[in-house]
Amino acid sequence: MTKAIIFDFGQTLSDASNGFRTAEKEAQTRIFPCLGITSWDDFLELYRQLRKLYHEKSDFSRKDMWLRVFAHYGVDPNPVLLEQWEDDYWNTVESQTSLFPEAADTLERLGAKHSLAIITNTQGQKTSGKHRIARFPGLAGFFRQIIVAGESDMPPKPDPAPFYLCLERLGVLPSEAVYVGDDWSIDICGARNVGIQPIWLKHHSVSRSWPAGDIEVPVITSLDRLLDLETLLPDA
Repeated sequence: MTKAIIFDFGQTLSDASNGFRTAEKEAQTRIFPCLGITSWDDFLELYRQLRKLYHEKSDFSRKDMWLRVFAHYGVDPNPVLLEQWEDDYWNTVESQTSLFPEAADTLERLGAKHSLAIITNTQGQKTSGKHRIARFPGLAGFFRQIIVAGESDMPPKPDPAPFYLCLERLGVLPSEAVYVGDDWSIDICGARNVGIQPIWLKHHSVSRSWPAGDIEVPVITSLDRLLDLETLLPDA
């Protein structure tokens, strides 16, 4: 029996895809002229490789990633400038983050039957309490627990620690919870590895290349599909 539904935040309850695209383009156009190179294509290839590497490590520090870019080209950047660029990056992402249209109604209806929680990774904020979720104060009332992994000595997903902490605080077993997320390695595999049933959200409004999973999991394209959880998970 499903007693708890746990959610990721970014690209699961909210859509920041335009914000990330804008922030990335701004960062790239700022960095490239500082490198003393002429090939934009080579720069982009390196940048994307490093971004993928940092994403796979659940490390969202853009400053650290940019330092690797500069180091590759033997350039010593201005650290104060990088700090400002990182602030600008996350401000852009935050300003262009919005909840999926069906999120609030779906959460309200699910909350009548289940305990709800969020486990989300920190994303570039320098102090606790600065996650983009704070931009939506009305959201907190839907959840019994909100865990920002990656701050306060809590390792980020897919490490099992934030999942176990959430289960403990909710007072449920892994078999009594489901986890809804968009990222295959961080969300789906992270939840599966601690015994929580994952549900993979590939939201229909998000243009994205989805990876091929190596295990079968339920897939939904809208949050309101969770209102029919018994059909998604016959044993729920």
